[in-house]
Amino acid sequence: MRSLNNLPNLPNLSFYIPPMPFWTLRRKVIAAGAVTLALAFGWAAVVVAVALTSAHDQATTADAIAVLGAAQYNGRPSPVFRARLDHAAALYQRGLAPVVLVTGGVGSGDSLSEAEVGRRYLVKSGLPDGAVVALLAGASTSSSLDGVANWFAGKENRRVLLVSDGFHMLRLKIIATHLGLIPFTSPAPNSPIRSNPRRNAAYFLAEGFKVPVTWVFNR
Repeated sequence: MRSLNNLPNLPNLSFYIPPMPFWTLRRKVIAAGAVTLALAFGWAAVVVAVALTSAHDQATTADAIAVLGAAQYNGRPSPVFRARLDHAAALYQRGLAPVVLVTGGVGSGDSLSEAEVGRRYLVKSGLPDGAVVALLAGASTSSSLDGVANWFAGKENRRVLLVSDGFHMLRLKIIATHLGLIPFTSPAPNSPIRSNPRRNAAYFLAEGFKVPVTWVFNR
């Protein structure tokens, strides 16, 4: 019988099989889909929060009413700005605050700020001259609210009633709270934006992106 030791050497038929990478194409696709879905749900949740805030009028007594500026045309408030100013005037006439602060910057080619145009409009509408203050021009929502916070500097009470369009309210509350104010919101009920469903929806959807960015940078 032939000894096993005398058998010819056989070739080694074993092969090296490299380990399978964790991030396969399939797993990458699944992960990307999960992240996209989570972001979509997060964005939708913010839009819902914006809508809920816009539907809630918190009109109450405050130390000042602050109107967020909008476009003006040759010294005349735009329809959106006028709706905000009219609402602020109505809140003042209800005795909710002793002063109205008007914000807003100077547009391209303009010589007057939105704040000054708004102040003149309110005085012409019957508010006492001493009860309406045009704040320094602010080029953005944040800078406008900075002006409101500066007006409150040194004052013990910091309750402010913010007037703007409904879609704006949640972002205003985030910024105002960060600035140390105690904000309440009262959306202008007769704004042309509110009465235009398609335009209003576009603003709500945009706030779904703006609010998280505002929250991150105003923590």
